[in-house]
Amino acid sequence: MRYMLITRRALSVGLVLMLAAAFVLAGVSNRYASNTTAGTQTRRLPVYCVETDEKKIAVTFDAAWGAEDTDELLQILAEYNAKATVFAVGDWVRKNPESVKAFHDAGHTIGNHSDSHKAYGELTYDELLADMEACSAAIEACTGARPRVLRAPSGDYTDDTITAAEALGMQTVQWSVDSLDWQGLSVEEMVERVTAATENGSILLFHNDVKNTPDALREILCILSEEGYSFVTVEELIYWEDYRIDSAGRQYKNVE
Repeated sequence: MRYMLITRRALSVGLVLMLAAAFVLAGVSNRYASNTTAGTQTRRLPVYCVETDEKKIAVTFDAAWGAEDTDELLQILAEYNAKATVFAVGDWVRKNPESVKAFHDAGHTIGNHSDSHKAYGELTYDELLADMEACSAAIEACTGARPRVLRAPSGDYTDDTITAAEALGMQTVQWSVDSLDWQGLSVEEMVERVTAATENGSILLFHNDVKNTPDALREILCILSEEGYSFVTVEELIYWEDYRIDSAGRQYKNVE
C-alpha cells in the first residue's frame, strides 16, 4: 500500500510539473511568435535582421546623451564609405541640432528613438502616438525629412508600439548584433563581439558619446570591409513591402 501511495503521489506531482511546463512554453512561444502566423493570436515583432544573399549590413547608433564624438564618428564612417542610421531621441535632437544636421548632410539617416526615452511598454496607444510624433516633428524641423524607422527605447516594445509606428509611416527596427558599448567594454572586447556575430543582413547597435565606441567602430569597419561587407542604412537594408518576419525577428522577402 505504501508503494502504491508513493507512486500515485509521484504521478500527481509529475502531472502538475508537466502542465506547468506546458503553460510556460506556451507563454514563451506566444511572446516570440511571428506576426505572420496564420490563424493564431501572436505578438507582433519588429525587424531584428534581414535575410539576404548580399553581404550588406546596417550600422546604427542610439543617440540620447551627448554629442562630442559626432565629427569623429562621421570621419570614421566616411573612411569606410559607410552609411549609418542614427536613432535619435527628440530631446537630443533639440539639444544637438548641429549634430543631427551633420549626420543627415553626410548621407546618413535619422530614425525615431522616442521623444524622451520613456518605456514604451508602459504607455497607452495614444501616448505612444503623441511621443513618436513629437520626436518625428523635431527631426523633420531639423533635417526637413520625417523618419521612416523607429527603435523603441531600450528595445522595450508592445504590439501598440508597432501599430502606432506604422500609423505614422514608420517601420519598427531592433538589432541583431549588440556592441554593448554602453557597458564600458574595451575596444578589443567590442571588436571580437561584433565581428564574430555579424552576418549578411545584420543590424549592428552602437551608441554615440561612449568612450571606446569610435576606436572600436574603426576596427570593426576595417575587418568587416576586408571580409567584403558593405554598410548601408537601415532603410536600405530592410524590406518595405511583401515580406514576412519569423519568430526570431528575421525579415524575409516573400517569393512567389
